[in-house]
Amino acid sequence: MRIAVVSDIHANLAALEAVLAGIDAESPDELWCLGDLVGYGPRPSECTEAVAARAAICLAGNHDLAVIGKLDLLEFSGEAGDAARWTREVLTNAAREYLDGLEPAGMRDGIALFHASARDPVWEYVLSDDVAEATLELAGTPLVLVGHSHAALQVAFRDDGSLDGGLAPAGTEVDLAGGRVLLNPGSVGQPRDGDPRAAWLLLDTDAQTASFRRVDYDIERTQTEIRAAGLPELLAIRLAGGL
Repeated sequence: MRIAVVSDIHANLAALEAVLAGIDAESPDELWCLGDLVGYGPRPSECTEAVAARAAICLAGNHDLAVIGKLDLLEFSGEAGDAARWTREVLTNAAREYLDGLEPAGMRDGIALFHASARDPVWEYVLSDDVAEATLELAGTPLVLVGHSHAALQVAFRDDGSLDGGLAPAGTEVDLAGGRVLLNPGSVGQPRDGDPRAAWLLLDTDAQTASFRRVDYDIERTQTEIRAAGLPELLAIRLAGGL
């Protein structure tokens, strides 16, 4: 099976549309989403409804949980809190209903899925070998997919005891055989790994490979929409640098 994996869309419709076009060109069997459809960006309802129409499985991220009232907005500071409060006001009933039915962890075809980590599917960032290993141990599956950090990552613990991993730039190919592997597809709508292009991941479970992809999108369009919505200026500025 070939699976397109996306995460951390953050209401960036221009980025999502570009990624979906790239996914369509590959004709995968399914689309999986690891959460945070909303938050930060200016088009929360449209992004939620687009994912709802296409995803075979979708998780809830911390921002999704906040805008539907399952997390206290006091846990979100600065621009994140401002955007979450704005999103609560503009989210359509259909989008809200879809988000309300999602959970931050799941399982699909023997692959464990977490928005954040196995220890804390809502909040913990997987940004170190120790946290990655803990998630792989707790998940108990050969392959684990996580989001939340907004950075495309791959960590592999091989059967021979070796370890490799780190940032996964565009074009990185990962061999999924012969060990336990954790992958983060990166962020569609707000990358923070220095590459402003929208990120996604293509899995091939038959060939036991994973391929990290990046797609150019109209960043200025999203910046204009952020400003028109009255959202914090920093949310527009950071998109251009992938920060």
